[in-house]
Amino acid sequence: MLNRICWFLLVASLVIGPSRAADNPFVGKWRLNPSRSKLTDEMKVERVSGNKYAFDFGSGHPETIVADGTDQPADFATTLAVTVETPNKWKVIRKKDGIAIIMAGWELSQDGKTLTDHFTSTSSNGTKSSLNYVYDRTAGTAGFAGTWESDSVQVNSVFEFQIEPYEADGLSFINPAQQTTRNIKFDGKDYPGSGPGLPKGSTTSGHRVSALAMQLTDKVADKIVDTRQVDLSADFKTLTMIVRVMNHNKPSILVFDRI
Repeated sequence: MLNRICWFLLVASLVIGPSRAADNPFVGKWRLNPSRSKLTDEMKVERVSGNKYAFDFGSGHPETIVADGTDQPADFATTLAVTVETPNKWKVIRKKDGIAIIMAGWELSQDGKTLTDHFTSTSSNGTKSSLNYVYDRTAGTAGFAGTWESDSVQVNSVFEFQIEPYEADGLSFINPAQQTTRNIKFDGKDYPGSGPGLPKGSTTSGHRVSALAMQLTDKVADKIVDTRQVDLSADFKTLTMIVRVMNHNKPSILVFDRI
């Protein structure tokens, strides 16, 4: 789920800038192309004792709560609640300031080898985005406890963002749905983002690889959460990001079309 939060926010970290921002071919509006994109996710669920579980959604440090349906303190100043509806069906809800930002319905296959996650995230302005994750078990033998990997995510919503010039040599990324803005210059420094859709302490740094490529590093509270290679096609019509989330084995490949 953390990776999905990161995915939901990941483009909020994209800010780019050649020597003259106003002439930058990256400037414009972009829309995710689901048919050309490949999203991956990994998570670990460990039973601590009784109905207490440790959930690692990609941060590398688990969130430990009791699966009794109550809201309990979690990462990024959120709360996490897990309700056991049946042995093979769990409901997972993450809230921020008392408002649900993540709702997930987990279903375990009869043989215990597959976990299906019907995932919905809600932005600060009420916009909803839905994903369907199908995970394969890579560790563990029974129940939801185990290690799960997915590389067959179905994107059921439109995801758009825009890039605008920022001062003389930088650019801004604006995500209207998440109400987030990133203003960054590529001088190797960490730049904080703004807006309610970003975790506290979220920053991005980057460097140019070429006129049509760059590397970005995203952090939360000075801890790296992901890195990404960003490439623009020669005709300036397609933007491709290879996103590597820390503690995950497989990258996500996101392809955006200019609109």
